[in-house]
Amino acid sequence: MSGRGGVPATPPPGGVAGPDVAVAPELVTPAQANRVWAGVGLRSFGGPTAQIALMHRVLVDERRWLSESEFLDALGFCMLLPGPEAMQLATYAGWKLHGVPGGLVAGLWFVLPGAAVVLALSLVYATFGHVPLIVAAFAGIKATVLVLVVEAMLRIGRRALTGPRQIGVAAGSLLALGLFSVPYPLIVLAAGLLGWAWSAAERARAAAPSRPDPVPLGSTLATVGTWLAVWVLPLLGLAAVLGPSHILAQLAWFFSKLAVVTFGGAYAVLGYMSQDVVTRHGWLTAGQMLDGLGLAETTPGPLILVTEFVGTVAAHRAHPEAPLAMGLLGAAVALWATFVPCFLWIFAGAPHIASIRQWPRLQGALAAITSAVLGVISSLALWFSVHTLFARTETLHAGPAHLLIPRPESVEPRMLALAALSAVLLMRLRWSVQRVIAVAAALSLLWQLALRPL
Repeated sequence: MSGRGGVPATPPPGGVAGPDVAVAPELVTPAQANRVWAGVGLRSFGGPTAQIALMHRVLVDERRWLSESEFLDALGFCMLLPGPEAMQLATYAGWKLHGVPGGLVAGLWFVLPGAAVVLALSLVYATFGHVPLIVAAFAGIKATVLVLVVEAMLRIGRRALTGPRQIGVAAGSLLALGLFSVPYPLIVLAAGLLGWAWSAAERARAAAPSRPDPVPLGSTLATVGTWLAVWVLPLLGLAAVLGPSHILAQLAWFFSKLAVVTFGGAYAVLGYMSQDVVTRHGWLTAGQMLDGLGLAETTPGPLILVTEFVGTVAAHRAHPEAPLAMGLLGAAVALWATFVPCFLWIFAGAPHIASIRQWPRLQGALAAITSAVLGVISSLALWFSVHTLFARTETLHAGPAHLLIPRPESVEPRMLALAALSAVLLMRLRWSVQRVIAVAAALSLLWQLALRPL
């Protein structure tokens, strides 16, 4: 099978991507797409940074279902939206290939495997408490995820940061977030304004762009109305039947509000959510919330699946007379309120990305935002590395600046060894991601069993 311009549609895994071209959507069958999205969903460990890295490897380098520019434009667009950007990126890619059905398949495959794992482990946790062997197995997965993130930063950075402006925006974004904790929406706004301004002179010199066919306003409004009803009506019905004070109604309202007001990716959401869940509502203890974050970070699927953990444990605790049933319902409410809005944002907004690509100022703003996003991802990658390879950290302060640094004596030999092994297997021997994940998880579990007292 060949893509546009005679480029192979599916180059060898791990190969270097060629020109900025993509396979014609009609050459990809729904069955092929379903198999690939299932694989992505089952391998999407490590939070948004690693998941974006995995999708770039699969969609751009291996399959070429998206060109490099399409991937980066879509990533910038998704980072502007509230909610989990990696899941929204998958939904967009599925939509671009096969419309709304393709977007649903891609989005559901991205979420459901991880949701099943998180549900099972959440019920085990709510019933029995902390399970060390499960934690040990997932610790090995973290080491592989770390290597995937570093590999992606090198790949995407080489291709996206092509000039001094892009490098400057990415570096500024990295420093603003990592040293000064500037809110992510402000970073995006500043980058967009810079890109808009920079493109003004270029627009004056360039020929007028060809205008794409406009997307009818009625079509967009119909999409918004349909998905707004799908999202809200079942939750309103639940509150009407059970009453607004019931734990399920409270969870529905809380997570629906979270889906609308939280920008900046999963990591930006977690601080806000953790504070409210523990201190304001008292649904979980601080220790339980930390366990939930660790669980979500080491299972497949979006990191925001921690909402499912919260819904399961909160409902389980609130109704000890029927803990299993209430835990399942709490998980269902959290998943619905968290992820259905993502389909609304993508199906309403995705048809307009082509228009954005045709207007120099909008394209300039989106390109600058993409560079800022790469800086944010780099900051999160550093954060993930520090917390994966070291048991303890400290923060250095100098005026408004602060820097998170690891304590060298707290280095984790197991994680360091597994990360090194994963790097060799992935980057040198070109093993598949799933094989490396399985090996790392098994070795981590064996390490934990060897250290257990007899």
